[in-house]
Amino acid sequence: RNAHKQHGNRKNITIGQQSLTRLNQQPPNKMAVRCAFENSDEIGVFSALTNAYCLVGIGGSENFYSVFESELIDHVPVIHSTISGCRFVGRTTVGNKRGLLVPNTTTDQELGHLRNSLPDSVVVQRVEERLSALGNVVACNDHVALVHPDIDRETEDCIADVLGVEVFRQTVAGQALVGSYCKFTNQGGMVHPRTSVEDIEELSSLLQVPLVAGTINRGSDVLGGGFVVNDWSAFCGLGTTSTEISVIESIFKLGANKSSSNIVNDMRSSLIDHLS
Repeated sequence: RNAHKQHGNRKNITIGQQSLTRLNQQPPNKMAVRCAFENSDEIGVFSALTNAYCLVGIGGSENFYSVFESELIDHVPVIHSTISGCRFVGRTTVGNKRGLLVPNTTTDQELGHLRNSLPDSVVVQRVEERLSALGNVVACNDHVALVHPDIDRETEDCIADVLGVEVFRQTVAGQALVGSYCKFTNQGGMVHPRTSVEDIEELSSLLQVPLVAGTINRGSDVLGGGFVVNDWSAFCGLGTTSTEISVIESIFKLGANKSSSNIVNDMRSSLIDHLS
């Protein structure tokens, strides 16, 4: 009987380990979370989020870091960092689950810290690029990258190699800073509110994800600076309205909207009813 009991315990432990592994492989779908860096709602400036890691600028209140840590720490590492001594890690870097690109002004110490802290599967690479705010000039997910039309050919090749993506030179609503004015994951994406329907359809077929035009932080069109998102979580500024959060959760398939995008249609129809 004792032998049978030990076997049963071992079986329970194995099942527990399997469920823990499954949890790490498929993080639970979370709702969008509001937060602020010191007094700034532009949290996309001070943080970067992918499916494999999260970077957070040093400084600010520990509360900002703890918001990310409480949501993400079971699934991806949350790393305090600076780039060339500055805290705006979200605008100077660009990455996905395969790699992270940093500007050539990044110090050796910062590069070493990132390489030691990130998962082994993530390649960290310095880029010699005149347009050094990489987060402003590149937008990417795990499959496709949109880049500023004037970016160097060497940088384009580096993005393709390190991040393992197809690269397209593109503008969004006539804006060359694609990283600032659009944000997309493997689930969906959001673009500048003045993007035409034709452009949205063209970009959507290029990226192979659904897109919507929208704003963040109570009407701001600088989407890259206003929020960060991956396939299962999102963080936005404290000023973000409930309608903006609903649109984000719907298009990025977060929380209760994982299998449905009806909420945008419901809101639109209720707004039309209200106005009429």
